[in-house]
Amino acid sequence: MLTVNINSAGYDKKNIYLKNIKFKINKGEIVGLIGANGAGKSTTIKSIIGTINEFDGTIEIQTNLRFSYIPEEPIIYENLTLWEHLSLASSSYQLKDCVWIPKANELLQLFKLDDKKDAFPVNFSKGMKQKTLIVLSFMTQSDIYIIDEPFIGLDPIATKNLISLLILEKNRGASILMSTHVLDTAEKLCDRFILLSNGQILCEGTLSKVRNLSGQSKDSSLLDCFNYLLEGESNNE
Repeated sequence: MLTVNINSAGYDKKNIYLKNIKFKINKGEIVGLIGANGAGKSTTIKSIIGTINEFDGTIEIQTNLRFSYIPEEPIIYENLTLWEHLSLASSSYQLKDCVWIPKANELLQLFKLDDKKDAFPVNFSKGMKQKTLIVLSFMTQSDIYIIDEPFIGLDPIATKNLISLLILEKNRGASILMSTHVLDTAEKLCDRFILLSNGQILCEGTLSKVRNLSGQSKDSSLLDCFNYLLEGESNNE
């Protein structure tokens, strides 16, 4: 569904940060993009969606696939109500009213925003803005989702609902690349992991493979493996 081949990428010619980032996301798969602050997760995502200044490589998406992106920081239009945001998104994706309106109403109810249709999201709390972006994205029922830190700012119920939604979309056949620091949730949710460090892939694979590569036991958590691998890299520098 999505093939990423980043030879190098950065925000300007003097700050080329990513090197040799190569991976694929298959149909019906959730892949966790993990790493410490500054590891290159957001830079990788910006390279995929085409908003990075300096890029050498290729991003291949199968033809005629619908693509959605949820940024870490909510992007909201000041002069549009919540429903107008949804209507604008539906027009951008050329969705029929009979398709997007029922789905939008279902998601608004799920995330407790159904009484905010005529409100301006610019005045919402951080969590409510995040919920707005989730509704906007999943309303489209896309084939590929790129999600950057989706759990930050969400209350426990919204987090649970988002996890259920991600599983539902995966079972529908969607491909999901999710950057997150919430490793305990990622461990339960993701099929594979890509661990970045200093702009490069340090480790990639299923939890079982990550455990083997890190020399940890079969009961070790993703966090245990993450810490061990990063400490090992630091010792080798």
